[in-house]
Amino acid sequence: MDFDSNLVKGSTAPIVLRLLQERPMYGYEIVKLVNQRTGGRLEWREGSLYPCLHRLEGQGYLLSRWEAAPSGKRRKYYHITPKGEAELAHRVREWREFSASLNVLLLGTTGP
Repeated sequence: MDFDSNLVKGSTAPIVLRLLQERPMYGYEIVKLVNQRTGGRLEWREGSLYPCLHRLEGQGYLLSRWEAAPSGKRRKYYHITPKGEAELAHRVREWREFSASLNVLLLGTTGP
């Protein structure tokens, strides 16, 4: 199933923040992880991820630095900041409330 691009766009930032909460990662690693964890249902591409990474970095939610990968190749790794941690917590609370409201309206349910 192809998801509406507006749904995907609105969820990119919190997904990136959540993944970087696990550990620092480089862009292509994030893309692979999203595709893998969703069984390919979210088909992210690097071209759509990098504007989000740059925006989050500009907002102070991420820091980046060039590091040597185990292969010896230099990659730009992104790290979540304390400000990014706070933003992620806010976005998770917001998502819970929003999705619960949608479930009531669309599915007639009140549970998770």
